[in-house]
Amino acid sequence: MAEDSELEKTEPASQKRLDDAREQGNVPRSRELATCSVLLAAGCALWMLGEKLIAQLGSLLSNSLVFEREQAYDMNLLVTRAASLLVDVLLAFAPVAGVLMLVAIGAPLLIGGWNFSTKAFMPSFDKLNPLTGLTRMVSTHSLVELGKALGKTVLVGYVAWIVVRGKQEAVMALALEPLNVGSAHLGHLLLQCFMLIVFSLVAIAAVDVPYQLWQHASKLKMTREEQRQEAKESEGNPEIKAKIRATQREMARRRMMAEIPTADVVVTNPTHYAVALKYTEGKMGAPRVIAKGADEVAAKIRELAAEHNVPLLEAPPLARALFRHAELGDEIPEALYTAVAEVLAYVFQLKAHASQGGLRPTAPTALEVPPGMDPHNEQGEQG
Repeated sequence: MAEDSELEKTEPASQKRLDDAREQGNVPRSRELATCSVLLAAGCALWMLGEKLIAQLGSLLSNSLVFEREQAYDMNLLVTRAASLLVDVLLAFAPVAGVLMLVAIGAPLLIGGWNFSTKAFMPSFDKLNPLTGLTRMVSTHSLVELGKALGKTVLVGYVAWIVVRGKQEAVMALALEPLNVGSAHLGHLLLQCFMLIVFSLVAIAAVDVPYQLWQHASKLKMTREEQRQEAKESEGNPEIKAKIRATQREMARRRMMAEIPTADVVVTNPTHYAVALKYTEGKMGAPRVIAKGADEVAAKIRELAAEHNVPLLEAPPLARALFRHAELGDEIPEALYTAVAEVLAYVFQLKAHASQGGLRPTAPTALEVPPGMDPHNEQGEQG
């Protein structure tokens, strides 16, 4: 049962899966919405521009029936006149055509947005497979599309019947009206019927849009195994990342250990912590931490320091404060300047003693470490 649940597509599509589908040209689309938008735009354009358009077409028709005698016997003049009339007709329809073009281009923004994918034009041999074609013919998607087509036919036919039936008396009355008035009245009746029928498509589009969004989301759903595999591909295998981090830590540790022979002093806890400090006058504003560690790493730092004759100083509070508040490669905190200055003064005295002799300096014991800097004091207060 657990394996079956892992293979079921129950998880929503990730952003990467959505982006990949978009690159393939797979975005939600509603043909009903596009058709409804274009037809509504056509009806509105004719409603607002229809009278002007009819007047222009009437004028063009009248002008086309009047021509000079030479044009009837000269093919060149006749072709030129026909081309001029064709341009005038196209210009007359240009406002309506412009509205339709803008709506047709802008309709995809309502669902799915604009999307241009060259991969959608690539040939697919699966589409040439007869078995695949038969499968698509009897699929759930095909049945839904068939149901939509039947429903649209029934709904539009029913609305058209009601509209025409309601305008029956007005249509019969057209025979009693003068030609100009009757023609204009007929145009208004046809446009009203057209708009009422188109409005019935709004109901179909209102059902089709949520369905297309749901179907697109369902088609791109993922199994839990696919989610894990995608996470591994996008973020990297956790085991490999852990190995990389371990390698990076080892390399940083080796670089840190290589810096210990250049340290001026190593402050110890004496066993739990070890912090190596270095100060170069004129090049550093304050002493820097060039190595630090706890437990085994601290033991290795002490061992390397002893091998290279780097002074070791037992100062537990200072060692704990440096380990907690000073990052590797950074200067020590300002609050520890005084304590570290005493340590460095002791180190310089040791160097002078080694080169000149005399009394051996005494290691500082009462180093001033602010209570808030020592983690041991913090633990004591919490306890």
